[in-house]
Amino acid sequence: QVQLVESGGGRVQPGGSLTLSCVASPLILREYTMGWYRQAPGKQREMVATITTDGTTTYVDSVKGRFTISRDRAKVAMFLKMNSLKPEDTAVYYCKAFRPVATWETRQFWGQGTQVTVSS
Repeated sequence: QVQLVESGGGRVQPGGSLTLSCVASPLILREYTMGWYRQAPGKQREMVATITTDGTTTYVDSVKGRFTISRDRAKVAMFLKMNSLKPEDTAVYYCKAFRPVATWETRQFWGQGTQVTVSS
């Protein structure tokens, strides 16, 4: 019933920019923490950036100063603006929504992913 749909991936040269988007319902955007995660071949999935319902953001150290996570004004989509892209940013990027529903459980949903390739 919960659907997260990513778009915006593609191939860019080092130093280039891409903006990823994740479309979700207004309820999800209002009530869930949203985030972007990525996974390169042979590596574990990594948190890239998150944004809470009150607007607090976090970033993995390797993207600080280059990536920006945001929600739109209507609360229907979440974005990741990526600047100064490096080859090591190459990965499948996934949209995630999550919130605690009990002390022992966090409810979470994942999108299908979008490929980002940074290469000359």
